[in-house]
Amino acid sequence: MNSPAAARPDADWLRGRFERPLPYVPVATGDMPSVSMGLRPAAVLVPFVDRPEGLQILLTRRTAHLHDHAGQISFPGGREEPDDGSSETTALRETEEEIGLARERVQLLGRLSEYITVTGYRVTPVVGLVTPPFDLAPDEFEVAEIFEVPLAVLLDPDNHQRNTFVTRGMRRRYHAIPHGRHYIWGATAAMLLNLYSFLTVQATADERTPRSAPFSSA
Repeated sequence: MNSPAAARPDADWLRGRFERPLPYVPVATGDMPSVSMGLRPAAVLVPFVDRPEGLQILLTRRTAHLHDHAGQISFPGGREEPDDGSSETTALRETEEEIGLARERVQLLGRLSEYITVTGYRVTPVVGLVTPPFDLAPDEFEVAEIFEVPLAVLLDPDNHQRNTFVTRGMRRRYHAIPHGRHYIWGATAAMLLNLYSFLTVQATADERTPRSAPFSSA
């Protein structure tokens, strides 16, 4: 594993990254939807699970019959409702509805850069830490599977891919992070790689800062 961020990926390490945020360059900001399509606000939860074997990232696989992104790997989340009031509220509400994870079990840590989807959503990724034990009850209409991916997989740049496909005569590029039988790609992979960028710029700064020196968040 080549990333400096992988030195100690535990819960305290993760909290520290968001308590002392540094500027970072997102790997991807998203697609450009049709000019006639107004952007709709949405939010997802990026849930870290604090396991004895190391931090895990909780993901879902959407059911095959859904209209948007059927069968794809995603974070729990969805569009903001008028009375939500914040992206954090949206992410927690949608997570509770989709997988049954009670919002009281989630310690919110911060946000990542917004991501624009080709379907016209402006998505805010909200990062949270979940400490077991907790109960899950997936919405069978929307969620086919809930699984966890070790943070170590994300922190290894050898697992990051940039691939292409052709649609309607146009070549499109997309990010991907394969893991076992799961193929994480598209918006979810892009947001994960933005997370990687955030975590690694923090780790690099920590390595360059003497332990006795005060931490400066530029």
